[in-house]
Amino acid sequence: MNDTIAAVATAGGVGSVAIVRLSGEKSLEIAKKVTSKNTFKPRYATLTDLYDTQGELIDEAIVIYFKAPHSFTTEDVVEFQCHGGTVIAEKILHTLLRYGARLAEPGEFTKRAFLGGRIDLTEAEAIAKLIEAKSEDAAKILARQMKGELKEFVDDAREKLLRAVAFAEVTIDYAEEDLPEDLIQNILSQLQELEKKLDSILSSSLRRRGMIEGFKVSIVGKPNVGKSSLLNAVLNYERAIVSSIPGTTRDTIEEQIRVGSHLVRIVDTAGIRQSADTIEKIGIERSVSAIEESDIVIALFDASRPWDEEDEQILSLLKRFKNEKEIIVALSKTDLERELDVSKLETFAPIELSKLNRAEKIVAELQKRLAKMAGGDELLLISARQIEAVKRARDSVMEAKEPLLSGELEIFSFHLSDAISAISSISKPVDFNDIMDKMFAEFCLGK
Repeated sequence: MNDTIAAVATAGGVGSVAIVRLSGEKSLEIAKKVTSKNTFKPRYATLTDLYDTQGELIDEAIVIYFKAPHSFTTEDVVEFQCHGGTVIAEKILHTLLRYGARLAEPGEFTKRAFLGGRIDLTEAEAIAKLIEAKSEDAAKILARQMKGELKEFVDDAREKLLRAVAFAEVTIDYAEEDLPEDLIQNILSQLQELEKKLDSILSSSLRRRGMIEGFKVSIVGKPNVGKSSLLNAVLNYERAIVSSIPGTTRDTIEEQIRVGSHLVRIVDTAGIRQSADTIEKIGIERSVSAIEESDIVIALFDASRPWDEEDEQILSLLKRFKNEKEIIVALSKTDLERELDVSKLETFAPIELSKLNRAEKIVAELQKRLAKMAGGDELLLISARQIEAVKRARDSVMEAKEPLLSGELEIFSFHLSDAISAISSISKPVDFNDIMDKMFAEFCLGK
């Protein structure tokens, strides 16, 4: 942390402006050498020339000095706003390194902001994810997290758990003290409410994770049902090979499209059927895996062919995942003579597609399903780390209720301590001295 670090803060390529950033105790000293200026007023933009170590002019740029601790990293920070393009920015960076700075590691500016107490882990992760946001809705959620929405929830949950553990520790160590008779029931009610909230956030986040990463949609069906034709129609170009020969698509084909405000990764899978062909069997296995990894499944059935064992196999997969995935069932080739018995598909309300309307109907249905999945103002966990922490906290709270009611307070305290560690890890590590603070503040011990 004593090093002064430097990096180009803008993306590479041609642009009107590029930003080079310095952070650390030598930032101002280095800035004075590069600009040949003796003073900089904090938080004021100064237009000045920049020079390399040989005294040759590099560029005319705007320089802004942020005096510690009033900066993003809480250290002295200097930003150089120069003309865009890679050459000028790289030359400025090289000069800063020659004057004693070192090249920053990936994410090191944000890491220093965290270590300096400017942000917590929830805000740090939100910053990283905001850069990669795949939709407007995701950007709004991440902006709220940068303002501390998730941190506030974590702090509140942690406070409730600390109070409960403090009660247990007080009861164990200071049994002679008078404690409120309804305390156990109040703590149980709070834990039940917290468990319900954690479970709701967890379920909602798993359902809406595609808002951050991009939703994944798989097209499944038996061979020659029209999966590749549908993919091409939705993409509006010939991405997949279309043939009447079964097994033409022998592996998954993935493309990205934007549906409404959401980025969607759409996957055309190999036809699901029994096959002796080794390569085709691998493709079929990948198709099943694609379903498992998808947020939305589009299942195609050929309306021009009678129901058969392959259709039955697809239907069994849909029933298996109907409570976990959004499933769109569609009938292809409805402009041909109808042969398929659709009665087995009635619960899925199949959409009828023809050559003229297949893309429009599927895109419209996707928009409706995506709006449903992305809807709601609940907190959204934006990383696997956060999801695992909430899951662990919820499970520990569940396990703590029974020993609370049976009076096994050591076990109760053990489970809640694990829950506190888990929930606190989302924003910052827990300090168990807080438990002692709660004990003395809430129960007035030592009287």
